Amino acid sequence: MAETSAAALLALARRGLDDLAFRATAVIDRLTQWRQLPSPVADHCRRVSQYVSMRDGTRIAVDLYRPAKRGALLDGPLPVVWTLERYHRARVEDGRLRTRLDRELWLEPLCRHGYVICVADVRGSGASFGSRPGLVTEHDRWDAWDITEWLAAQPWSNGRVGMFGRSFMGMTQHLAASTAPPHLVTIVPDKTVFDLYAFAWPGGVFRHDYARHWGANIDALDRTAAAAPVDGDAAGAARSQALGEHEANRDIHDFFSSLPFRDSTEGDGTSEPYVEQTPSRHVGAIAGSGVAVFQVAGWNDMWPRDALVWHRNLTNPRRLLIGPWAHTQDSGWKLFAERLRWYDYWLKGRENGVMNEAPIRYFTTGAPAGARWRTATRWPLPAAQPTRFTFLAPASQASPRTGVLGGPASDDAAGADSFTVDYAATSGSGSRWQNGYGRPFAYPDMSGNDARALTYTTAPLAEDVEITGHPVVSLWISATAPDVDVFVYLEEVRRSGYSEYVSEGVLRASHRATTEPPFDNLGLPWHRGASGDCTSLQSGDVVLLTFDLHPISRVFRRGRRLRVAITGADAENALTPVIDPPPVIRCHRGGAHASHIVLPVIAPSTPGDT
Repeated sequence: MAETSAAALLALARRGLDDLAFRATAVIDRLTQWRQLPSPVADHCRRVSQYVSMRDGTRIAVDLYRPAKRGALLDGPLPVVWTLERYHRARVEDGRLRTRLDRELWLEPLCRHGYVICVADVRGSGASFGSRPGLVTEHDRWDAWDITEWLAAQPWSNGRVGMFGRSFMGMTQHLAASTAPPHLVTIVPDKTVFDLYAFAWPGGVFRHDYARHWGANIDALDRTAAAAPVDGDAAGAARSQALGEHEANRDIHDFFSSLPFRDSTEGDGTSEPYVEQTPSRHVGAIAGSGVAVFQVAGWNDMWPRDALVWHRNLTNPRRLLIGPWAHTQDSGWKLFAERLRWYDYWLKGRENGVMNEAPIRYFTTGAPAGARWRTATRWPLPAAQPTRFTFLAPASQASPRTGVLGGPASDDAAGADSFTVDYAATSGSGSRWQNGYGRPFAYPDMSGNDARALTYTTAPLAEDVEITGHPVVSLWISATAPDVDVFVYLEEVRRSGYSEYVSEGVLRASHRATTEPPFDNLGLPWHRGASGDCTSLQSGDVVLLTFDLHPISRVFRRGRRLRVAITGADAENALTPVIDPPPVIRCHRGGAHASHIVLPVIAPSTPGDT
C-alpha cells in the first residue's frame, strides 16, 4: 500500500512539473522578471542504460533519457546534457528503481523540452568498472572527454553537449572542460570546490568530521549491490564484477588525514595530491577551452568563496548566481527557468537575451521583499567600503570575555583580553559542513557557543547595515602553547539575545604566514599551508593572524547588534589537538596591536553596482 501511494504521489508530481516550470522564477523572490518559456516538445522520457568503453577499455555505466511524445521517440538531432555521477546514476531500493531524474525533479522537464539527458557512474562507483586511488584522477578527466565525444557522435545528437551537477559532479565538469572536448559547449557546476587543500585543511585545521562521514557514505555506496545494473545485465553479473574492482578504492578519510600540508606527498614521495588533484590546477586550461560556464553557489554552502574565485579567474563566457542556500538545499528545481534559458542559448542557439544580462546575480539576506536579488558586473563590488570595526575593552570587569566591537572611529588603549580554550565549544551539528554530507542545515542559537568564547559586540545598530563581500579579521594574539586553533564567527544578535550565525573563518597559528597565491584570490590573505611555511609560537610572542571569513550578502537590521566570537575549537566540525591543561589565548587590542575586523559595507543608496 505504501509503495502504491508513493508511486501515485510521484506520478501526480510529475504531471504538474511543466506547469510549475513556468512559475519557477517566482518561487525565490523575483529572481528574474516573468518570462514566457518555450513549451515542452515531449510528454515523457524514455530510459535505456548500457556500458560505454573508455580509451583504456574500462567500461562506464550510463543511463540515457530521450524525450518522447505519444509513445514515440522524438526525431533528432537533439542537444545532450549529462553528468559524471558519484552517488549512483540509479539504484534499486525496496524493489523499485530510483534514478537521478527521481532525485532531481527539474531534469525530466528539461528532457521534455527537447534534451537528451545522460547520467554516468564515475569510474570505480555504481555499476562502472575500475577503482579510485584518490579523490579524483586523470582518468576522470579523460573519461569525461570520451563520454562527451561519444554522446556527440550518436545519431540522435546535434553534436552540442552540456553538463550539469552539484558538488562532486560540479568538480567533474571542471575536469571535463580542462580537456577541451571539441563538442563540449557549456558546463553548469553547482556548489563546487576550487582549492582542495583549503577545503580539507582550512587554515591548517582538519575538517575531520566531513571527511569521516562523507568518506563512509561513498565507501558504502561503492560497495553496495543497490547500484542499478545496466540493461542486459538483469542478473547483475557485470555489476558484481565491477563492485569487486571497487574494493581497491582509497579510503577518503585516510586520504585527507594523512596529508596535513599542501605539499604533503604519498607513494614514492613524488606525488603531491593537493597539487595534482585540486580543480584549481586546471584554471588556465578551462579558460583556454572557451567552454561557457554558468555557476550556481550558495552563501550557506561550503564553497561560496570558491565560486567567486572561479568566476574571477576564468575568462570564458560565464555567469554566476549566488542564492541563500546551503549545500543540499535544492537550487536545481527553483532555478529551472534560468537553467533552461542558458542551455537553450548555448545548445539550441536560441536568442533569449541570457548573455545580455549582468554576469553576477546574488541574493541579499534581510533585504526588503522584492529587492533581495541584486546584480553586479564585478566582484568585489566597487560600492563596498572596507570598514574597520575595532575590538575594545569589555564594558564591565564583571564580564571579562565580553568586549565591545567599536565602529570606524573607535580607538582603545593598549590591552588584552584572555580566554582559556574550551574544547567543547562548537557551532553545532547543523553546520554548513555537516549539511555538506547530508545533515539538515540548522545552526543553533550561537549564544551558547558565545558563552565559551571571547566576544566583541556592537551597540544596537541605529540603522540597517548591508554587508556584501568578504569579512577579513586581523587578530594579534599570544598563547601559552606553541600552537592554537583560532575560530572566528560573525553573528547577528537579535533584541531577544538570540545570536544568529552568519559566517566564520579559521586559522591555526602556526599557519599564519601569507604568500602570493598562484591565482587571483580577490585580494584576500592566502595561507599556502606548505610544511616549510609553519612557525610555532614562542613564549611571550605577539603574532598577527589575518584571514577572511566566508563571503556574505546580508542586511543587519536596525536595533540588532553585530558580534565577533572567538573560540579555540569547534568540536563537532573540526579536529583541534587537545592540550592538557588547555592553553590560554590572549587577544591584544589597541596601540600597535589593535585587533579588528574589516567588513565590506554598502551604502544604502548603492546596492550592488548596477
